[in-house]
Amino acid sequence: MTTSTRPTGITILAALAAIGGVLDLLGGLLLFGLGGVVAVGASAGVGALVVVVGLALMVVGVLYLALSWGFWTLKPWAWILGAALAIISIVLSVLSFLSGGGLTSLIISIIIPAIILYYLMRPEIQALFGRK
Repeated sequence: MTTSTRPTGITILAALAAIGGVLDLLGGLLLFGLGGVVAVGASAGVGALVVVVGLALMVVGVLYLALSWGFWTLKPWAWILGAALAIISIVLSVLSFLSGGGLTSLIISIIIPAIILYYLMRPEIQALFGRK
């Protein structure tokens, strides 16, 4: 697959997924390490929670790095993963709002994945990934 056959939008999504994946991995590693420090200095329960959140963030980072590669190479599974991550992001944003998050934060955190989902649902984009 060459750059000339990959739409610019998919190239941008691949690059953003790679950046997000690296940042999630780094953040997860930081929290993972911090969890051990917190467990020693404070309570083991808080430290364990920080470690679990760090591990979850690292898993998300790996998913975004896989998504980046899948978008870059136009793998059929990348369309499914991209749509799923966008939907999950929207659901988590709504849950965050319902648990006391701000309205501005909700709007911003829903608009971006909604645009990505809309873009992925376009027939020509689905066709690139063998969906139609």
